[in-house]
Amino acid sequence: MRILFLGDVMGRAGRAAVQQHLPRLRDEWRLDFVVVNGENASNGMGLTGDHAKLLLDAGADCLTLGDHAFDQKDMLQFIENEPRIVRPVNFAKGAPGRGHRLYTAPGGRKVLVVQVLGQVFMKRPFDDPFSAIEPILKSHPRGGQAQAIIVDMHCEATSEKMAMGHYCDKRASLVVGTHTHIPTADAQILNGGTAYLTDAGMCGDYDSIIGMDKVEPMRRFITGMPKARFSPADGEATLSGVFVETDDRDGQAKSVQMVRVGGRLQETRLQ
Repeated sequence: MRILFLGDVMGRAGRAAVQQHLPRLRDEWRLDFVVVNGENASNGMGLTGDHAKLLLDAGADCLTLGDHAFDQKDMLQFIENEPRIVRPVNFAKGAPGRGHRLYTAPGGRKVLVVQVLGQVFMKRPFDDPFSAIEPILKSHPRGGQAQAIIVDMHCEATSEKMAMGHYCDKRASLVVGTHTHIPTADAQILNGGTAYLTDAGMCGDYDSIIGMDKVEPMRRFITGMPKARFSPADGEATLSGVFVETDDRDGQAKSVQMVRVGGRLQETRLQ
């Protein structure tokens, strides 16, 4: 399968980039399945139902969330009726929605999407992501019930993301980090055939401070005093993520490549 994962969509600029580029990329790159992290798509904090529909209509097969999953209150109800949205499996006991789902790709092939939240440097004490994901991986062997398995590791620390990559090696097709909004340059295939990238980056305006307009974050760094709310930067966005091609027989990754399209960052093209 040819799979595209796009990092955190940041505000209006990120939504516009997904709308502008994703329909064309689905055709040009012959994509079978697309996952988009949408947890910052609505004013930089959370995801509304209307904006979720917009990203799905643009070509996403699944949306993942994160620690801001329910910052927009209508998501509490919307997620119950929209199976194409996955929230973190270890978010909170009793949280609406589900943390993993099995989807059908072209040809009847199955794709499992799982999202977990890390613990290191995160503001809330989420449950252990490793014990949370273990029963899911055990019950969905790679290349068995699911021809491809995608794990979105949403957390701050690069070390914790890398640990999850190695923990899922031989069992997942792709482990990709989200949350920090800056793309890393370590796309690789691990020893057990799992594609890995520490952070997919964001779909947002990189003339910013992690997607936010620079003025207020700069003021807080320099003075230590807040004056206004953060607001997403609204210039031309770069679409950032990772492309992976998998083997249907065993779910292993055959190739992996970082993706950057549009905006300020140097573009990458599929080889």
